[in-house]
Amino acid sequence: MSAKLSVIFYIILCLEIGIVLTVAPWWPQGMWGLSEWGNNYFLLYAAQKTGIHSLQAVVASGWVRGAVSGVGLLNVGIAFWELFNFKRTVAALQQQTVRTNKPVDRVPPTNIPERLRDNERRDDHQDNS
Repeated sequence: MSAKLSVIFYIILCLEIGIVLTVAPWWPQGMWGLSEWGNNYFLLYAAQKTGIHSLQAVVASGWVRGAVSGVGLLNVGIAFWELFNFKRTVAALQQQTVRTNKPVDRVPPTNIPERLRDNERRDDHQDNS
């Protein structure tokens, strides 16, 4: 049951992140109280503190907006892939948790090598006669 919930929450998270990253860079200014992508307080603050005043122009460019939207579409694609392969992902997650919950037999090591100095090999000390 926990494996199914984990996969469901992962799918929801990927969908939410994907939709926000796809739409947010192109959102019109002032809609629902949001500022424009390249003209927000945190971006201006970061540009002033770092002294990189061209940071705002770079973030506001279409190239960066397109890249962020591409990452968002990638997240949406991952969510749909996980949705279509739901049973296989749950089975793999359940197998992994069963494997990790098995008790491990602790066997004391019998053949502990002696400590070697840096950059020294064992066969350096043998006579090659």
